[in-house]
Amino acid sequence: MGDDDGPGRRVLAGPGGAAADVLAALPGADLTTVQLEVARRRAARLAGPDVLRRHRTDRFTGPSPLPFALLRRVEDALLAAASAFDLVPLSPLTPLGTHSAVTGLAQHRVVPTGRGTEVAADPTTGLALEAAVRRSSSALVRLATVQRVVRAQPVPAGLFAHFSLFGAVTAGRDPGDLGFERQHVVEHARLMAAGCRALGATAVSLGVTVLDPRFEGLLDEVPDVPVRPFPEREGGRGGYYEGLCFKVFASFDSEPAEVGDGGFTPWTRRLLGNAKERLMTSGLGVDRLATLLPA
Repeated sequence: MGDDDGPGRRVLAGPGGAAADVLAALPGADLTTVQLEVARRRAARLAGPDVLRRHRTDRFTGPSPLPFALLRRVEDALLAAASAFDLVPLSPLTPLGTHSAVTGLAQHRVVPTGRGTEVAADPTTGLALEAAVRRSSSALVRLATVQRVVRAQPVPAGLFAHFSLFGAVTAGRDPGDLGFERQHVVEHARLMAAGCRALGATAVSLGVTVLDPRFEGLLDEVPDVPVRPFPEREGGRGGYYEGLCFKVFASFDSEPAEVGDGGFTPWTRRLLGNAKERLMTSGLGVDRLATLLPA
């Protein structure tokens, strides 16, 4: 919860604020012990009907309304399209602070745990961590996965806080003259298009937003993938993406719908403390694509 919202201000203005100061100052192991004990005491007050009632009403815990077989069909098609990438079965958890310290996402938009971790909110974040581990040598790293993620921000009525995303990253070293960027932005654009077409998309296009004039024209010539300028884009600015980013639009004999996203990020550079590190990321919404497929 952010301290700039109504409930946050109310709670932190009272004894809760002092308690938060004490807890935040505790060493990690001590904080984990306190959090686990609080969870134990609160759980001890619950009975089976209480848990069932919460399951029925909590948007974080209810199952997706989409058929399992449909989601699996989408996942399999997208993973098959990523044949040039190493597939990674990511943990559902990442280290505490991953999304805020590495990607700049507000901490209150992710779900923390009681053991110094947080629930994954985007597969490309976990892939970036693994790519940084594997970048101990000079070898190029290509990773992809499908992950069920959770986001804590409010969602429209009828939607769930959890959903599946296909994500891919390419990590490498800057050879100069935007060599990494020129090669791998095209690679990811074609991957996004191939995934959508594998599901029967009749048209796929990219809306490209240039964040740095040096990146102008990097996606002007992608085979079989129409590209248009998308300067009105709002999300992804302010440090999340750098250089260039794009939205993916797909049509299944209907109006084009936004189904994915991609762009360059500074994440491996931050993780490794090396200004030469480069990372290209992209992703598609599994649940979103599933809702667009013909019956």
